[in-house]
Amino acid sequence: MTPRPFGLDLSDLSLKMVFLEEESGRDTIVSYGSVNLPLETVSDGKILKQEAVVSGVHTLLATAGPKSVRSRQVFCSLPETKAFLRILSLPTMSPEEMGEAIKWEIEANIPLSLDQVYYDYHPLGRNITRESGKVSVLVVAVSRSVVDQFVATLEAAGLEVVGFETESIAQARILLPEEESDATTLIIDLGDRRTSFLIALGNIPVFTSSIPLSSQMITDAISKGMRIPFEEAERLKISEGIGSPVKGDPLFRMVEPVLESLSVEMERSVEFYLNTLRYSAAVDRVILCGGGSNMRGLLPYLARKLGKPVEFGNPWVNLRMGNSLPLINKKQSVQYSTALGLALRGMSNYENPA
Repeated sequence: MTPRPFGLDLSDLSLKMVFLEEESGRDTIVSYGSVNLPLETVSDGKILKQEAVVSGVHTLLATAGPKSVRSRQVFCSLPETKAFLRILSLPTMSPEEMGEAIKWEIEANIPLSLDQVYYDYHPLGRNITRESGKVSVLVVAVSRSVVDQFVATLEAAGLEVVGFETESIAQARILLPEEESDATTLIIDLGDRRTSFLIALGNIPVFTSSIPLSSQMITDAISKGMRIPFEEAERLKISEGIGSPVKGDPLFRMVEPVLESLSVEMERSVEFYLNTLRYSAAVDRVILCGGGSNMRGLLPYLARKLGKPVEFGNPWVNLRMGNSLPLINKKQSVQYSTALGLALRGMSNYENPA
C-alpha cells in the first residue's frame, strides 16, 4: 500500500513535518521533525533560495523520527499573506451555475484577476450570512506564481505534491473540534516573522488577517534595550519571557511597545469581524498557537487585553489517540499545529490506488 502523504509546514524561517499513520484503529505519529532555514531563504512567503529549501527538505526527511518517513507525497502549507479567504453568499443553484458564479465573485472580491490565481471553493452546510434564500460558500484563492514556485521547489526536492492548504485551514482542522458548533473562536498564530489571526465559526474559517509583528520583534526589542547580541536576547526571552507588567519591570518596558501594537491589531481584527462581517455577535474563546506562543507571560497578557480567557491550542482534539500519550510534548505541539493539520488532511482525504 502506498504510504499516506505527510504534512509539511514551509514558513519563512523553518520547515516542520508530521507523518501520521493509522494503526489498529488509532492515529499514530510515525515521524516528526523541524529544521531551520537560513535567513532570507524565504521572505514573506516567497522562496528566494530554492536550493536552500531543497537542502532543508532533504535534511528534515533524513533526521525526522522516531521512524523514517516512508512517504514522498506531501500536503504543504501556503503562506497566509498570499491567500484570499472569503465567505460568499449565493442563491441556490446547480453545481455548474455555482462554478460560473464563483468566477465572477472572485474577480469582484480579490485584487488579482482570475488568470492570476488558483482557487478552490466549498459550499458550507450552514447559512453563515443568514441571508434569506442564500447558501454560504467558502472560497480560497492564492497567487499562481506563489503556488508554482512552491511546486517547483518541492518537486526539486524529490517530493510529489498531493495538495496545498493555507495555514489557517490546516490549523482549524487540527485545533477545533469536528462536532458542529456555533461557538466563535479567535486563533492567534504568533510566528517568527508575522502573526496571523483566524476567526472560525464552529470549525469553519470565516476571516483571516496577517500582520508583520512577530516573536522576533520582541527579541529585537530586548537586544536593543539591553544592548546585547540578538542571540543572547533570544536566550533571555526563552528563559524570562516578556517580563512582569507590574513594579516597573525593565524587561517588560522594553517589549511593551511591540505587545501594545500586537494588541491593537488583534482588537482591530476582532472589531472588523464583529461590526462589519457580523457572522456572529461575539468571540467566545481565544486559542494561542505558533512558534512564539510559549513565551512566558504572553498568555495572561493577551487574556487581560481581550478581557477573556486565552488557552494554548490542543492539536489532539480530532486525532484518535486512544489512551496513548502524544509523541510530541505539549510545549512543542502548538508549534506543530499547521503540520499536524496538513498531516490529518492526508489521512482523511487519501485514497488508495486501485
